[in-house]
Amino acid sequence: MTAAPQRVTVYTRTDCGLCATAEAEVARICADVGAGWAAVDVDSDPVLRAEYGDRVPVIEVDGREHGFWRVEEARLRAALA
Repeated sequence: MTAAPQRVTVYTRTDCGLCATAEAEVARICADVGAGWAAVDVDSDPVLRAEYGDRVPVIEVDGREHGFWRVEEARLRAALA
């Protein structure tokens, strides 16, 4: 069995409650629809920290920003359909 291609990226940081919630929701939704996802710590790269630092978690779908702070489940499912 091959892994599902990564379609969702969650930009996050350590010790961020909203980030942990978003990661869990994205993981559940992506598992349901068979989409791959990954989390990226914005503090691992100064460019990412400058871009996303005040808005984490930020969710991207297929390389385009989809939302930030909260996962809108119906909207994410529609984007992945």
